[in-house]
Amino acid sequence: MATHHSSAPTRSPAVSKDGDKIRAAHLLIKHQDSRRPSSWRENEITRTKEEATSTLLGHEARIRSGQASLGDLAMTESDCSSARKKGDLGYFGRGDMQKEFEEAAFALKPGEVSHVVETASGVHLIERLE
Repeated sequence: MATHHSSAPTRSPAVSKDGDKIRAAHLLIKHQDSRRPSSWRENEITRTKEEATSTLLGHEARIRSGQASLGDLAMTESDCSSARKKGDLGYFGRGDMQKEFEEAAFALKPGEVSHVVETASGVHLIERLE
């Protein structure tokens, strides 16, 4: 039997052995033309894409001014079920997310927040965590 253990804490790696995984959080605002226009917040989403984008731009301004964090806003404002985890999507690699989302997330450095990103799901702000 082993009688010793590494004292280093174990945690998920920031990158896979191939160096292709990142961790990100997002705040999603859906609109009536989203591929699934409903969420944990609203059974039927009727806002237009323009209204969703306007709402998201307001959230972006609050994040950039330091009034709020993306994670805190995601908990109450995001239409994604990841809201309960402050928008944290965990680790993912290329090909795991919608193309527009993936390209924006991989272009960010850890700690950076994207501008508005449009996908079939709606409009997002993305924060690269690792």
